[in-house]
Amino acid sequence: MLKGLIYTIGTGFGTGYSPVAPGTAGSVLAVVLFFLWPQGSLFWLLMAILFFALGVPVASAIEKERGEDPSLVVIDEVVGQWLALIFLPAMSWKIATVAFLLFRLFDIWKPFPIDYSQQLKGGWGVMVDDVLAGVYANLVLQFVLRSGLF
Repeated sequence: MLKGLIYTIGTGFGTGYSPVAPGTAGSVLAVVLFFLWPQGSLFWLLMAILFFALGVPVASAIEKERGEDPSLVVIDEVVGQWLALIFLPAMSWKIATVAFLLFRLFDIWKPFPIDYSQQLKGGWGVMVDDVLAGVYANLVLQFVLRSGLF
């Protein structure tokens, strides 16, 4: 039972089993949940903190069975995507799409110090790089939206 719960959380409620781009599937889940359950940025920040706190030991447990940073672990993408979406001055599907694209860009590109964060041990390395990618995406989008460029 505990193993099932670990895999349910770690795989983003099964999206990590997607045969194509599981990380992207996890990010899509995060965006859909963000819109289906509109609770405000503080709620989503608390959810991100909670799922980060769960994600570290969950990712560590799955890594012990599946090897380092297995692609089916997408709870990190869910948390990072929520961070890309919170505290924005406006929200629409168009803005959420840009946040999604920016998050995926930073998650794949891994500019400094995201690349170094993957050296952290266990679930920390799995989770922290996506948190940073979400923060980077949010900061870029904050700038673009507040400067009137979008």
